Amino acid sequence: MTDTIKVLMVDDEAQFRATTEKLLRRRGFDIVLAANGKEAIAKMTERPDVVVLDIKMPDMDGHETLKEIHKIRPAQPVVMLTGHGGPTSAQQAYEEGALNYLTKPCDIHILAEAIREAFRRGTSKKQEKERTVQGIMVPIDDYTLLDGECTVAQAIAELKASFALKHSTSRLMETGHRSVLVVDKQRRPQGFLAITNLLKMILPSYLSAPKPSMADSVQYSPMFWDGMFAAEVRRRSSLKIKEIMSPEPFTIDAGASLMEAAYMMVTMNARRVVVMQNGELAGVVREQDLFFEMDRVLHQQ
Repeated sequence: MTDTIKVLMVDDEAQFRATTEKLLRRRGFDIVLAANGKEAIAKMTERPDVVVLDIKMPDMDGHETLKEIHKIRPAQPVVMLTGHGGPTSAQQAYEEGALNYLTKPCDIHILAEAIREAFRRGTSKKQEKERTVQGIMVPIDDYTLLDGECTVAQAIAELKASFALKHSTSRLMETGHRSVLVVDKQRRPQGFLAITNLLKMILPSYLSAPKPSMADSVQYSPMFWDGMFAAEVRRRSSLKIKEIMSPEPFTIDAGASLMEAAYMMVTMNARRVVVMQNGELAGVVREQDLFFEMDRVLHQQ
């Protein structure tokens, strides 16, 4: 049986307070209510585990209240919940130490999970600062960059070289790049060329062509493809890689969290993302980099 999480709910809307209190109590939370910032500060004597704090309130808004709460208890977990938020407000809350930022109307299941997550983070015995994307990325100097005018033959040679053991990180020596980053003359990212792109390149073009409506049942037989692999590799070796690379890659800031990188890879179906810092290329973060970080987290002392 886990301890009950005590939540200080701060909101100036009486109906919202009453409804949210009822729903959270049903989920096993102990609720303390406050109608404004000053009342919330007074009720910090009840030592809540998590504070859920509205932003737009009279006299003292949520940002001011958050600062005062952290003067009393610097490590107090706080979740911001507002109907009047935006990116600027969210960034401000993050810089002021809030652990999450949710907008109304908010699903009660999402709010409950945000409270539990804030509680877990606030009571964690090990407060190791989590790495950012910069901490696990492959530095750009260790990644292969090619101009889009390079040929497929040149790209294959560069990819092969990336698998060779050389001075680099342990991740590179274990996995190789498996792709090259295609850039323009100003080193701006244009796309990735991965092994998958090369394999798609050599497939017979009719496989991707739309079938006539009367030919939906037509099936292509691989028995007639003998010898095609080598022939297509040679025939297409002089293609420019800009013709077969993936579209312009997604980018992420070097200071972004690893969860943001994971979210981007999953939702955008991107196995690798370009890392930028102050408008310049900084590196590439790949799905295997996040995998190795998972392993490190589980085995750290």
